[in-house]
Amino acid sequence: MRQAIRERWGAQPRWVWWVAAVYVAGFVEGAGVHAVDVLSGGLHAYRAWPPASQLLFHAMLVLDPLAAVLVARARPAGPLLGACIMVADLVANWWGNWDGLMRHPLDYLQFVGLPVMTLFGLFVFATAAPLRRALRSADRAPRIRPA
Repeated sequence: MRQAIRERWGAQPRWVWWVAAVYVAGFVEGAGVHAVDVLSGGLHAYRAWPPASQLLFHAMLVLDPLAAVLVARARPAGPLLGACIMVADLVANWWGNWDGLMRHPLDYLQFVGLPVMTLFGLFVFATAAPLRRALRSADRAPRIRPA
């Protein structure tokens, strides 16, 4: 199995490696944030949020690491799952923060939270299709197995 992963990554250009590294780091960080929230606030860590957002944020404990693992293993489903996760996560976060953003927009100009998530989401949206194509081409490439 490790050999297959090495073969998939070995054929990739450097930009694919860097994009995948950003995906893995971003989704692992996202999972960590949700884990800290749940560990510190329990199952009701997101009680101030709408029920759909609460469910989504709890699901991120599984979905974020899954996206990171799929991308790290050079699976073409990883970028697609990552883009879907970011759509849902950004919609939920912008929806939940909208009133505060309209009242005090300068409070949201920081290097954590909504601005960073939005930039990561834009990065994922811009790179998901090219990364998926690159991973699919490596997945379809004929493999020569040593005798």
